[in-house]
Amino acid sequence: MVATASDTRAGPAVVTGGSSGIGLAVALRLARLGHPVALLARRQNLLEAAAGAIADAVPGARVSWHAVDVRDAEAVATAIDAVVADHGPIAWLVTSAGIAEPGLFAEQPLDTHRAQFEVNYFGTLAAVHAAVPSMRAVGGGRIVLVSSGAGLFGIHGYSAYAPSKFAVRGLAEVLRVELAGDGVSVTLALPPDTATPQLEAEKRTKPAATAAITGTAGTWSADAVAAAMIDAARAGRFLVAPGLTLGFLARFHSLLAPLLRLHQRRIVHRFERRRP
Repeated sequence: MVATASDTRAGPAVVTGGSSGIGLAVALRLARLGHPVALLARRQNLLEAAAGAIADAVPGARVSWHAVDVRDAEAVATAIDAVVADHGPIAWLVTSAGIAEPGLFAEQPLDTHRAQFEVNYFGTLAAVHAAVPSMRAVGGGRIVLVSSGAGLFGIHGYSAYAPSKFAVRGLAEVLRVELAGDGVSVTLALPPDTATPQLEAEKRTKPAATAAITGTAGTWSADAVAAAMIDAARAGRFLVAPGLTLGFLARFHSLLAPLLRLHQRRIVHRFERRRP
């Protein structure tokens, strides 16, 4: 295990996208570890419900929420500064906020591409940029950046989503190196398909071939994914890719890339032949 200042202090945990799905499951687990938890998300009603659920599940939990859009870097910084003022330097930052709208490249407008990059990458960047100074000041902290299996290799139907998750992966690689000397550990999470509101939203625009390609690894619960992420971060591991299939791909995706492309092409071709 990598020792950092966050091993010995129950400082606050900030979770973006903390009002539902993986973010809420992560926040609940961190509250059980004794951390004051700050939830950042857009919708006040969902934040209030999430904070209430954590308070009910963890007696004595200290939960705050901030209704912000992660694309607004100034609002994110203001929220994180407020957490530091109330509870001290950030011990955990988990960037779970994200959106996904699958579709074929030639059919999706540029605004769709831009929106996913702004939330998934720049929203992550804003939170990390705001939290790191307080971590460096005390010589430690944990950052968990949530990417995706789509951040490992190109997947048919994810031309807007995958590049944003590739960018998150690149940021994690750099931060891992740059922040090591400050005692700040960085973990890159690659969740499989997870039973969340976002996954349900994806189904509305996901091409049939994309569903066939991504549906082979099964669907995980948000709590199981959250547990894997937190365990990996506490152990000081850089990469966490829950499940045998995704774990294998995470380690050997570069070698398997030609086979993955061939596999996808065969599936896409099968669906193309069905078109009238």
